Amino acid sequence: MPVSPLSSADAALADLLARCRRHEPAAQQALYERFAGPMFLLAQRYAPTLADAEDALQDAFVTIFSHLHEQAVAGAFAGWVRRIVIRTALNAGRSRRVRRVEFELDDAHHVPTPDASVIEQLTFGEVQALIDRLPEGCRLVLLLYTIEGYSHAEIAALLGVGESASKAQLTRARQRLTLLVQQASRERAVHPPAPAGQPTARADASASLSPHFHPITALLFQ
Repeated sequence: MPVSPLSSADAALADLLARCRRHEPAAQQALYERFAGPMFLLAQRYAPTLADAEDALQDAFVTIFSHLHEQAVAGAFAGWVRRIVIRTALNAGRSRRVRRVEFELDDAHHVPTPDASVIEQLTFGEVQALIDRLPEGCRLVLLLYTIEGYSHAEIAALLGVGESASKAQLTRARQRLTLLVQQASRERAVHPPAPAGQPTARADASASLSPHFHPITALLFQ
């Protein structure tokens, strides 16, 4: 079966990676500048603090440059980098902080699903703020499973918990997020957003999100 030719972007990245493997400083700097911005935002999502995210980014790039020979396919490079950054950010500060993984579920087994119109009213910034209000274990499992596409087995290995705990955390996260959506809807009814034409948080917030960030409907119901 013939191999598809690389796209121009993949070909350029493949050339850059080849130069990095030859330890060319200019190429290494170019690779860092290409990925550092979005990967720092990703590290912030999973590291305990901003300082830990900064350290995780630097440590991740040390790992990336040390193992470039293991990643030969340019088209898969971005995903490989994301996995390294996520793993490094999750490990950041672990010696100073014990993750509290909660196993019990809320008494919210039958929380009604919010109306689609309620969900669609939320901006990206509001979605991000609601997710940040979840307990840490719930938040991490929700992001890793829904946004990053990790399986429960992979999440269990990353967080040091059982698969059943990961599944329970995902259920709990969706329950809590549903309740937070309902609360946000009530608050919007009391304090409506700014009329069209006035500044809102949507543009700034959406700019900080990964292009892989799903709508809230995916977070709740997939």
